[in-house]
Amino acid sequence: MSDSPNTGEPTTVLSDEESWELLATEKVGRLVVVVDGYPEIYPVNYAVRDRKVYFRSAEGSKLAELTVYPQVAFQVDHIEANDAWSVVIHARAHILQHFSDVQAVDALGLTPWVPDSKFNYVELIASETAGRRFSLVEH
Repeated sequence: MSDSPNTGEPTTVLSDEESWELLATEKVGRLVVVVDGYPEIYPVNYAVRDRKVYFRSAEGSKLAELTVYPQVAFQVDHIEANDAWSVVIHARAHILQHFSDVQAVDALGLTPWVPDSKFNYVELIASETAGRRFSLVEH
């Protein structure tokens, strides 16, 4: 992962490369989908490979909406004592159908948080990436 130098600016725009490096360091993000015309936000644990985001999902409104309207947003943040970053991707969701694709995602160590039936594997293919690093105010 690259360390951005302190430029003295309170907000720094991250390159695509920096954004994907940071996404790969975390495990929990927020998926934004539209359900019945309203935005819904779901926390998901995820993995990153080849500039794609993967997560697992049980049957339900989130998965149904991804099938009907696959355009989503996905956000990950990280906050420390003196700085923070946030990365948002706009993506198209694709439910993986082939066993070899599912096996490849399993090899990333992606497992459900809770013991329920998350048998569906979803791939997010980004069309846009936006990342920011913030220098925080000391209190």
